[in-house]
Amino acid sequence: MKENEIIQYRMLNKLAEQGGIVIFGSVEDKHIPTGELRQAFALESKVYNRSFESLSINDAVDAYDKVVAPLLPETVLLHLGEADRELFKAEPMEFDNRYRELIAYIRKQNKNCRIAVVSLRNYDNDPEIAEINRHLKFIADSERCEFGDISAKKVWNPITTINAASFELVYSFGFGQPLKNKYPLYDLVKIMFCYNS
Repeated sequence: MKENEIIQYRMLNKLAEQGGIVIFGSVEDKHIPTGELRQAFALESKVYNRSFESLSINDAVDAYDKVVAPLLPETVLLHLGEADRELFKAEPMEFDNRYRELIAYIRKQNKNCRIAVVSLRNYDNDPEIAEINRHLKFIADSERCEFGDISAKKVWNPITTINAASFELVYSFGFGQPLKNKYPLYDLVKIMFCYNS
């Protein structure tokens, strides 16, 4: 976690609205095109990306406090662990405990915040990543969070997804215009993390 990233996000937070969706991740997450995806999928909620180039779970609570907590998010998509492979290999229980501390901290800030724990990509079937993902699933289940499994490469057709989502949103509610489009968390995970699969 770099100080200049924190400064940049604090400046952006002055322009942001509270109560939206926040992606809190590491490595490749920093470049997720949230604006385009929000527009393409007609998400009413604001979507903010507060990911760091190499965020460790050891620094996650501090980073969350500085750049995410001020946004008072209604939804947080957690995608952490890639920068913690060495920690996980040496002390898997420490990794689990730190992840749980982060979830507890988020709930302390906002007990109604929806939280999704997103798996690591594992397109090459790496057994070490598979084990991390097994732990992430257990953490999500035990902490009553949604688990977004993006480990396997999926065939994802954005146009088909947009059309299906539009149909479901409009017709399942019986409105010409939906009053509120709150996507299920797993759908949000697919939209934000699988657009380039």
